[in-house]
Amino acid sequence: MWWNIAAGLAAGACGSAALNMATYLDMLVRGRPASEVPRKVAASLTGRVATGVGSHRAAGDDDTRNNRLEGAGALLGYVNGLGMGLLYGVLEPRLRDVPRPVAASVVGVAAMAGSDLPSIALGATDPRTWGASGWVADIGPHLAYGIVAVGAYDLFLRAHR
Repeated sequence: MWWNIAAGLAAGACGSAALNMATYLDMLVRGRPASEVPRKVAASLTGRVATGVGSHRAAGDDDTRNNRLEGAGALLGYVNGLGMGLLYGVLEPRLRDVPRPVAASVVGVAAMAGSDLPSIALGATDPRTWGASGWVADIGPHLAYGIVAVGAYDLFLRAHR
């Protein structure tokens, strides 16, 4: 079981790298800006946490605060990616008969839900306003995550045997 967890975490890291590369490639090809959603989620969470300790703002001037929120938003993405990889590592022994394309799609959709649902719940985004290009910008990288995470997990498992 420990090997499955370690392989899942490593696969999640590989999937996260693939997701980021697909996102940056999309930004390069279409010339679109980076999403503000991770920063908005981090700002919302920081505000909620800070409320409990008596402050409503992340520390620093506006530029420093924005930089911290950008960093926190990116780290939240890695938490999601590693967490989904870990979850897949725990569940995969029960899912060995699932065809790999199906597993990759499910893992990609789960990673997408893991980032989109909290973003929606916190008011950082509204999928009704995305349009086709917004959906492509979200679905494509998450499918890349699923394909690479499942493939990497299988490679790690084969190497272990």
